[in-house]
Amino acid sequence: MRWPAEWEPHEAVWIGFPGNPIEWPKQLAEVQREVAAFANAICDHGDGEQVVLVCRDQQDVDTATAMVDDPVQIIIEAFGDIWLRDTGPIITVGGNGREAHNFGFNGWGRKFEMAGDQDIGARLARSSDLPIQDHDWVLEGGAIDGDGQGALLTTEQCLLNINRNKYMDRQQLESGLREALNANKIYWLGNGLMADHTDGHVDNLARFVSAGTVAIPKACDGDDPNRGVFEDAVRRAVASDLDVVRLPSVGRYEIEDAVAPASYLNFYIGNTVVAVPQYGALNDDQAVEAIAALFPERKVVGLSSSALLSGGGSFHCISQQIPIA
Repeated sequence: MRWPAEWEPHEAVWIGFPGNPIEWPKQLAEVQREVAAFANAICDHGDGEQVVLVCRDQQDVDTATAMVDDPVQIIIEAFGDIWLRDTGPIITVGGNGREAHNFGFNGWGRKFEMAGDQDIGARLARSSDLPIQDHDWVLEGGAIDGDGQGALLTTEQCLLNINRNKYMDRQQLESGLREALNANKIYWLGNGLMADHTDGHVDNLARFVSAGTVAIPKACDGDDPNRGVFEDAVRRAVASDLDVVRLPSVGRYEIEDAVAPASYLNFYIGNTVVAVPQYGALNDDQAVEAIAALFPERKVVGLSSSALLSGGGSFHCISQQIPIA
């Protein structure tokens, strides 16, 4: 049994579609356009993977239907917010086929607890006829990244935070990851990005781009609030014998005069397309070019993500892939 890397073939991907004006009081229409554009890009006119857009109700279905291409499938499942990377199941493959791993979820340390988020993972698994393995401890999908060969990346800030698993120490968490996902090597980075309300999810900081190689941003100006975070991540990765490639950082990015956790690392790797967040920032084009060099057999496209970021995340956060068995 193993957790395939994101660049391995997918059968489908779940993507959360925004519709709740309470969660998106200012930019709901723009967020919907960004999510629809992401779904259409990953669907790739039917040449990519099957995109399953998850909506809360029929009203959201009607809105989404007018915005997405015909190959995109739309289903209704109640949820609190769209961050299915964290609330959806993590799917492993093995000799007995696929299995959906359903971890506990407590609203990112009880900061944002919303009805439907606690069991959306199990419901999505059942909707795809996937057998479910329940785990009685908290783990969000964005808190880990894997290379498909048993290596995992995570951050101390998130996984060791007492607001997740108060009675589990590092050794117990590593044992849990080994048992659940058959992890054979766990690489611990330090803190995540400033102002990340997930308490430092690794998918904004460092991503495997091949076995043994991770991508980490590089601060491009002296005003970057995450310069020290990036360099600490590089030191830890190199000390663990990982190869590191540097990508441009977004730099200092603010929403309503407050630093926001904007990151090009929140890209999603689809079967034929890699979607890279764009923020109208100086390094947008350079980030797309740098990521394209890492995935030469895929189309790498930059897509607007500024409205999505107002809710705290981007494309990787709203998606959860279903690997081919």
